[in-house]
Amino acid sequence: MYRKVFQIMVVASCMSVAHAQNPIIRNQFTADPTARIFNGRIYLFPSHDIISPVEPEKRWFSMPDYHMFSSTDLVEWTDHGVILSQEQVPWGNPKAYSMWAPDCVEHSGKYYFFFPDTPKSDTGQKRGFGIGVAIADGLFHPQFVPQEKPIAGVSGIDPCVMKATDGKHYLFWGGGGLNVAPLKDNLLELDGKPQRINGLPEGFKEGPFAFERDGKYYLTYPWVRNNGGTECLAYAMADTPMGPYTYKGIIMKESATGCWTNHHSILNFKGQWYLFYHHNDYSPSFDKNRSTCIDSLFFRPDGTIVEVVPTKRGVGISDARKPIQPDRYSDIGNGAIIEYNDTTDYFKGWKTVFAKQGAWVRYNRVDPKSSCAENVCLRVRTTGKTRFILRLGSYETVLGVDDTRGEWQETDIRVSPMPEGINDLTLILKSNGPAEVDWISLTENPREKYFMKPAAGNTTPDKDGFIRRWMLLEPIDKPNRSNTVFTDSYLKEHLGRTYYDGQNNTFPEDGQKVIAGEQQLTWHAVESNRFNVKLFRFATGLEKREYGVLFHAATIIDCEHDIADIHLSAGSNSASMWWLNGKEVLLLSGDRRMVKDDVVSPRLKLKKGRNILRGAIINGPGMSDFCVRFIDTGGQPVTGYKVTLE
Repeated sequence: MYRKVFQIMVVASCMSVAHAQNPIIRNQFTADPTARIFNGRIYLFPSHDIISPVEPEKRWFSMPDYHMFSSTDLVEWTDHGVILSQEQVPWGNPKAYSMWAPDCVEHSGKYYFFFPDTPKSDTGQKRGFGIGVAIADGLFHPQFVPQEKPIAGVSGIDPCVMKATDGKHYLFWGGGGLNVAPLKDNLLELDGKPQRINGLPEGFKEGPFAFERDGKYYLTYPWVRNNGGTECLAYAMADTPMGPYTYKGIIMKESATGCWTNHHSILNFKGQWYLFYHHNDYSPSFDKNRSTCIDSLFFRPDGTIVEVVPTKRGVGISDARKPIQPDRYSDIGNGAIIEYNDTTDYFKGWKTVFAKQGAWVRYNRVDPKSSCAENVCLRVRTTGKTRFILRLGSYETVLGVDDTRGEWQETDIRVSPMPEGINDLTLILKSNGPAEVDWISLTENPREKYFMKPAAGNTTPDKDGFIRRWMLLEPIDKPNRSNTVFTDSYLKEHLGRTYYDGQNNTFPEDGQKVIAGEQQLTWHAVESNRFNVKLFRFATGLEKREYGVLFHAATIIDCEHDIADIHLSAGSNSASMWWLNGKEVLLLSGDRRMVKDDVVSPRLKLKKGRNILRGAIINGPGMSDFCVRFIDTGGQPVTGYKVTLE
């Protein structure tokens, strides 16, 4: 049986996901975001919230490692994978899950990553946190090497390093209040006695972020200003990095939904200032799992900061060719409401519910990037024929949607050419409600579908012998900095490893969940619309990590009789390994490109009855996919068998 939930996955897996809205990272929790600009590119260094795997911390903050993300436009974010984990810190407790808010700065051609951690019990520091430094030579494939010891004389959390106009670097941190000290030129030692920052209003403070603007120094920080309350973001100003600092006001009020923490950074990018902060959008019932958001920030003529009101829309110009989620609206009204798509998996995001005729939602700053966009694609759910009005600037058209019988469907609608340039998009329900919309895109032609729902029963390979029906497992995190590590020995170790129960002795069912390390992953039954199975599109459609991951694939081959003297022939983007009936038959090693018949196995035999073909495909920084078929000794495709997932 193929579950109805697959329909949701199929249409989603056709997407290339745009991250122009809040939260900006949609496949993992990212808190305490520090944003920096290096070589014209924005780099984001957040902490990484998880549910702690150890007692008694399961209902508390738990962070095992750090990812690095980057962007050129604040819209599309690349995950560069794990740059430092708790097991790599020589002086840190490898099971403390206490790698809290970090920072990173460039100095003399190297990159210095500052992070807090709980020391091992044998370091002499029995309590609290130390602040360490890891150094990398570059950020293309960063290898941050942690120092053997934390910074001497510093005990606390949430480091921030600011370079002042005097050329010196200053370290700010929290812990028993806010503190500051100058650093030596090596950025590894203090160059003076730490100083407590006094004169600020009473109340718990942490997470300092300092920056300079127009000759003034700004100290910004989360602050619990009310007894029993939650954190707002506040700031003070000074004429020198060491102060004294004078309190000036609030940057962002306390969370409307009660998220206890906020933590932030402030950045000027191409003349506009931005506030990076976090909220528990993907974890509404547990505020220790947070997600990064961005909103624009403005200054008054006297240098004080205009209070930032958090938005769902976020920042940046959305590429209308990619799915735009109107639930991340700029404005909404007349009976339109926002709900989660799936309250058992909040990472599936939200939907806009148009409860009645006239309900509307507006999403600003979209760009079709084309002079001949004539196709509107809606992911929609209705219980009757429905009509919407689409407005794009002064352009207006009616979108007719057939009854989807209460199921999510992707609907393409031809319209007159839409205007070029950046406009606001408004969607209004013209017919009676209710109707639900997940996303909308504006393209020249109907969107290509990479996968569809498999029919019940069995199928055959295509005319060229390629197998298109597979069970695919959501990607297993497998951080790797480069495909150059994909040697035969590395691949045999990592591709042949057992990651979850039943991996090698049971065939998965559609929708079955497994636990691989700290991840809960789901199997999906898919029918590829191409001869090559687009794993990258599979991952992006599920809003899962695409890079530094391991994909597992499996299918069943039914034969009416033995088929002897044949070969398994495969191609994959990046490395892969293949097993037939539990025996390794093929290894594609090194940094590859997907090519038909790239590597061919020794002679094989498909036995009469049921045969199980499995594959493991590892992806570094590439657009992963694979193609598999059987060929005879003359190189011709073998097609005389059935393919099934049952």
